Amino acid sequence: MSDPYVKLDIINEVGYIEFFHPAHNSLPGDVLAKLAQTIIDAGNNDDIKVIVLKSGKDRTFCAGASFKELININDESTGKIFFSGFANVINAMRKCPKFIIGRIQGKTVGGGVGLAASTDYCMATKFAAIKLSELNIGIGPFVVGPAIERKMGLSAMSQIAIDANSFYPAEWARDKGLFTEVYDSTEALDIAVKTTAEHLCTYNVEAMKEMKKVFWKGTDDWDELLAERAQISGRLVLSDFTKEKLKGFK
Repeated sequence: MSDPYVKLDIINEVGYIEFFHPAHNSLPGDVLAKLAQTIIDAGNNDDIKVIVLKSGKDRTFCAGASFKELININDESTGKIFFSGFANVINAMRKCPKFIIGRIQGKTVGGGVGLAASTDYCMATKFAAIKLSELNIGIGPFVVGPAIERKMGLSAMSQIAIDANSFYPAEWARDKGLFTEVYDSTEALDIAVKTTAEHLCTYNVEAMKEMKKVFWKGTDDWDELLAERAQISGRLVLSDFTKEKLKGFK
């Protein structure tokens, strides 16, 4: 099995950030930290005009939090630190001065939906069903919730948060505003992502930077908000309910 990684490739002024984990592209703390830093670095790199966020392999985009790490959380401080990993990635995307295009090739769960919602322009295949499964294990999509609500609205976010057992199809996610377009294959998606990203590189960099500020207006408090949400998740993951549920994933 391949080792987890986060990498950045620059092609035709587009920075392609790719993350991978053999457990369906789940995100343990070290991968989250590297992903956040890579986004920050790409945002500061003058050789990059537009960023594409993608994951490795052809199937799952992101399975969300690492259950292996969740099982091993034994105190609130450790729990808050773990969930802050997602907060740090979302805030890195929010503050990045460049447009971030999401390339969602397959199913995405929990924190992965939060990553997709934090991109500025998200494109997917018809296989990219989404699910917020957190309530199933006794926590909730607290950290990623603001990003999902911002993109899809409170009604859609609450629907998938409450219906934590169901995958919602990519077409539903497109209709709710998460995805801009849904393609029949990964090959078609990759062509569209490349074409879109390289076309954006012909735009005025300063205009895109100012537009991004407009898109994210009203989120200046997210450093504090997401830290508070991480603390809630860090407390709930220690509950007897969650500990019992997580035993099933060992």
